[in-house]
Amino acid sequence: MTKLDQPGVDGEYRALLEEMHALRQQVVVGAATRLQELAARKESGEFPASACNLAQYLAMRCRDLRPLQLRLARKGLSSLGRVEAHVLASIDEVIRVLSGLCAQPEPMLEPPPAPGFDAGNELLALNTRTLFGLPRPGRTARVMVTMPTAAASDGELVRALLESGMDCARINCAHDSPAVWRRMIDNIRQAQRVVGRDCRVVMDLAGHKVRTGPVADEPAATQLRPQRDASFGRRKPVAVRLAPESAPAVEPPANGQPPTMTVDPRVLAMLSPGDRLSFSDLRGKTRKLIVERELDDSTWLARCRRRAVIGPETSLRLMRRENGRWAPVDPEPVYLGGHRTRPMRIVLQIGDALNLTWPERPGRPARIDADGRVVEPARIGVTAASVLKCLSPGQPVWIDDGKLGAVVVEAGPRSALLKVTHAPPEGFRLKADKGINFPGAQLQLGPLSEKDLADLDFVVGHADLVGFSFVETASDMRALMEELERRSAGDLGIVAKIETERALRHLPDIMLSAIGRHPLAIMIARGDLAVEIGGERLAEIQEELLWMAEAGHVPVVWATQVLESLAKTGSASRPELSDAAMSVRAECVMLNKGPFIVTALRVLDDILRRMQDHQQKKMPQLRALQLAAGGAGTDGAGVSAQAPPASAANSSTESDATAAPISAPASTSLG
Repeated sequence: MTKLDQPGVDGEYRALLEEMHALRQQVVVGAATRLQELAARKESGEFPASACNLAQYLAMRCRDLRPLQLRLARKGLSSLGRVEAHVLASIDEVIRVLSGLCAQPEPMLEPPPAPGFDAGNELLALNTRTLFGLPRPGRTARVMVTMPTAAASDGELVRALLESGMDCARINCAHDSPAVWRRMIDNIRQAQRVVGRDCRVVMDLAGHKVRTGPVADEPAATQLRPQRDASFGRRKPVAVRLAPESAPAVEPPANGQPPTMTVDPRVLAMLSPGDRLSFSDLRGKTRKLIVERELDDSTWLARCRRRAVIGPETSLRLMRRENGRWAPVDPEPVYLGGHRTRPMRIVLQIGDALNLTWPERPGRPARIDADGRVVEPARIGVTAASVLKCLSPGQPVWIDDGKLGAVVVEAGPRSALLKVTHAPPEGFRLKADKGINFPGAQLQLGPLSEKDLADLDFVVGHADLVGFSFVETASDMRALMEELERRSAGDLGIVAKIETERALRHLPDIMLSAIGRHPLAIMIARGDLAVEIGGERLAEIQEELLWMAEAGHVPVVWATQVLESLAKTGSASRPELSDAAMSVRAECVMLNKGPFIVTALRVLDDILRRMQDHQQKKMPQLRALQLAAGGAGTDGAGVSAQAPPASAANSSTESDATAAPISAPASTSLG
């Protein structure tokens, strides 16, 4: 009779112990296999403890553990729900407890090539300090803030951000220039000295952001607006300069000169002082230009007494007073030119066709015949034309952060015909320079653009971390590390931005290729990621990213639209406040720029300080609750509620750049 068969030993304990031993074997073998496969593609077969722990976590999560978790929990044992930072250590501890319950001797388990309980948590904390600096008193999660262009000239704004809770300043290389970046960094370093607080600088490489190309221009309407006379309160007629069609237009007028409208020289030769150019403007209002005098041999001055809106199609009639009556001078209509231009309106509805073409062909709306039939569909260029040859029928396409959805119907090397599948009820206006996503497509753009390589020269000399946009594979990560080593920046921290569905599929190898070679963090770029995988999946996937990163002791940056309404308008929505509270599970939270960024930063700082007493990664923190202590009979007297709502955190109508500093919300706690 074995010890497992002894009378009095719960059979469920015996079954659990056997299953835990089997799980351990699965984890050890699965992790070793993954690391061996990775070593075969690398020069070295040695992996640090964090890489081993990540491989073990991946091996453990290859099966559904929910039935086992429930059985362990019913026996008062660990349900393996917090194993991320120390996988084998957690499994081994459960095995030891079960062995004791089964009256078995202490199991002789091979020491795991991965950290134990304390070491795993310490590694994550150490890696976070290495990348993002020391935590602030009372708050462990760091805050990253995207620098606006104003940070290059407004040192006081940068100082206010640092004083209000910024731990890391993000500079987006997709915007501004090296000269502007340098001034931003100078202001950041100056603020550090004044405030006495370290601030890390991360510079995001722009990457191959695929965007819509330019849209063709069309003439826009010209508005003639008489101005009110300050002395008499009456409107002064607006002056208009009439010039030959070959004359350059001046719109808007420069140096106080009247706007120039061009006219057929034949019409100019007919003009006389006192003539009228009568017309109905684009609003159907009857208006007239009164010819005043000739300015030189080819131009005339006219005036309009009332507001008028004139377009290229506006037809005017030249009239002259003769024998007490106004009569036409010329039977032919007169048209005015010299209007400013604007991009053509491309409005798309569900079911419409759209041609995606090379960027050399400017976008334009569909051509419609007299019967309302589409002769030629609307078109728009794509900045990275090489993606066209990577598309095939059925490929989904999303434009402008998912506002317009389409599917590829026909594909060719120089164009792709799309059918719109998603658009607002009123239609979607397609504009230039809007992001395009091709979920799941392998676009073969290469890991780094020429601009990225040029910007990298600046980054290694000025930044503490580099943000790697659109990294999708381990080979992409190795390419960046090689470029950094080529620039003698082998220890520069890397923030891998997970933005595509393809990056998700290759995330384990991306992380394993960098762990131990470079300080590494990952950013959950929830904007592009939601477009790629669908908003419905984002909530699930961001949880998996948090878990996987913790298993590799890799810090996470929680990014995109955190307190966005508050930063942009000064008023926060309730859902984004809850989202900010959830962000405490990440090691760093990113705020984007906005007029009220200082307000948003102070509110986020307050939320993170409160929430860290209630949540540590996946694990709730069971501190004493004031609600529980108050009891039903105290009428909630123990709960303080003095903090103003986030929407009222700044009652000024001015932005943070100009408003007086505000104090952080008063301390309030429900727990």
